[in-house]
Amino acid sequence: MIAAGLLATALITLAQMFGLSTRSNVSSRNTTYANVLAEQKMEELRGLTWGFDGAGLPLSDSATNTAVSPEQPTGGRGLEPSPLSALQENTDGYVDYVDNYGNKVGTGGTTPPEAAVYTRRWSITPLPTNPNNTLILQVLVTKNRNRTSVDQTVGRLPEEARLVTVKTRKAQ
Repeated sequence: MIAAGLLATALITLAQMFGLSTRSNVSSRNTTYANVLAEQKMEELRGLTWGFDGAGLPLSDSATNTAVSPEQPTGGRGLEPSPLSALQENTDGYVDYVDNYGNKVGTGGTTPPEAAVYTRRWSITPLPTNPNNTLILQVLVTKNRNRTSVDQTVGRLPEEARLVTVKTRKAQ
């Protein structure tokens, strides 16, 4: 009877640990995938023109649409500074939607399409101490779920990714 009780306790504990491990693995997978999607968007933004021409005049991409696939040379915002709320809400020109396979779905806009599983928001902010030559790029990737008003002040929730980098002008 005692052995049966110990065995039952051990099996219950093992089952709980298995469930916890499964949840942890799923969460880790989602976080890793969100990081991959954030890195993809960051590379798209870093690849846009931000430099100087042969005469030393600044060049800046202000028209590329990175919210669609394939990327379009016109119809977007390029590296134009974003509104302050670009990471908190879906802002046209600074958001795109991705399905479960990493494909962009829809054409931007503020409402996610049915097939969207992740929302990628990005902000482009001139560095206050060198606004003409340096940009701060931020990308936030979230699974499509409603964040509460309290969550809006949080930089990153579980299973989300947030990347920040600096882009400076360089000679062509």
